[in-house]
Amino acid sequence: MYVGDTSKRIREMIWQQITQLAGCGNVVMAWATNTESGFEFQTWGKNRRIPVDLDGLRLVSFLPVDNQ
Repeated sequence: MYVGDTSKRIREMIWQQITQLAGCGNVVMAWATNTESGFEFQTWGKNRRIPVDLDGLRLVSFLPVDNQ
């Protein structure tokens, strides 16, 4: 976990690095914005949570459990 206040350019560089190093893991990155919720986020990985826009509010949708 990393918490910091970075520029968009630095955030994109960090994202590139962590997604390359994540292997089979999952990654979530969140940052402050001037939206109604006050933040934005993106996800990466096989079991990732999916960002969903519901009337301008960003929520998290979970993928169904794979029973195989």
